[in-house]
Amino acid sequence: MYQSKKILLLGSGELGKEVIIEAQRLGVDTVAVDRYDLAPAMQVADRSYVIDMLDPQQIRQIIENENPDLIVPEIEAIATSELLKLEEEGYRVIPTARAAKLTMDREGIRRLAAETLNLPTANYHFADTYDEFVQRSKEIGFPCVIKPLMSSSGKGQSICHSEADLQDCWKVAQEGGRVQNGRVIIEEFITFDSEITLLTVRSVSGTTFCAPIGHIQKSGDYIESWQPHQMTDQQIKEAQNIAKSITDELGGFGIFGVELFLSGDKVYFSEVSPRPHDTGLVTLVTQNLSEFALHVRAILGFPIPEITLITPGASRPLKADKELNDYTIEGLEEALAVPNTQVRIFGKPVTKVGRRVAVALSTSDSTETARQNAKNALDKLMVKNK
Repeated sequence: MYQSKKILLLGSGELGKEVIIEAQRLGVDTVAVDRYDLAPAMQVADRSYVIDMLDPQQIRQIIENENPDLIVPEIEAIATSELLKLEEEGYRVIPTARAAKLTMDREGIRRLAAETLNLPTANYHFADTYDEFVQRSKEIGFPCVIKPLMSSSGKGQSICHSEADLQDCWKVAQEGGRVQNGRVIIEEFITFDSEITLLTVRSVSGTTFCAPIGHIQKSGDYIESWQPHQMTDQQIKEAQNIAKSITDELGGFGIFGVELFLSGDKVYFSEVSPRPHDTGLVTLVTQNLSEFALHVRAILGFPIPEITLITPGASRPLKADKELNDYTIEGLEEALAVPNTQVRIFGKPVTKVGRRVAVALSTSDSTETARQNAKNALDKLMVKNK
């Protein structure tokens, strides 16, 4: 007899919403937690809470009250040190509390990848002060990429083209980080042919991979993704080796979004998220099991006998261009008139500049046509004041 389990989601955005829906399809009791009310996952969860996600005592109180079978972090900005303590006390954190803490800041995961696992990465330095930042940037050379140690959706990221940009890039990193501790990472700018997400699943069935997802980012946030991305057999083999190496080290069950650069015949590790990835929204229409269904199956301990790419597809997120407390999305009828296209509206209560509020998803018999259809659908959508 199947015994229902309870999952508690820490972070309740659009990705968490899909996780909740998939969990409920398997009879799971769901609890959504975030720092603001009416977050997307809260709208479908059985229960929800609004707390300061960086406050360890608030995190602990909710978890002790709910006593979930699984604690599922869905964002980076969480009091991960408290998750480590809770895990030691017997709670199960997905994939592990160590993985959540390591991937919360770019220093931990970059040092693990480059210095412990010897994976190919861009050259990098860290800096705590502006003077150190200037010195380290010159050592890396221009152009270079500047990122705060902890942020999401590209916040605080910029490309420093010359010494003249240093002050502005430092300011962007300080303002865009989730934690204002000053420390930044300076990365070598790799001239890459393309960048991909290799969704990697660890489950009772072993380690399996989705077809590679190509994506384009602007200021560190994705503006388009498609699946499959064309790669040589050698590139796929190297990408899978890198992804397996880093996810084996992080451990636990679940889906990991491994970001990689392709440059000629070389594959470079960039970042990893121990949770569904925004570029993986495309799997809602391309695979037999979406990244969200895969994540839920894996963390519940169910088998994943195969991951099948059913059709090429593409995604284009709709982003707001202004702050609105009451908004509407226009053009839905026109967007849905595009062949083989769906639109998912996230239901976020307010908009901010650059905030994702919906996504257009298209399929076709070719990736190129799917990408064009997704673009055509997105072009019909507009965020307007209500």
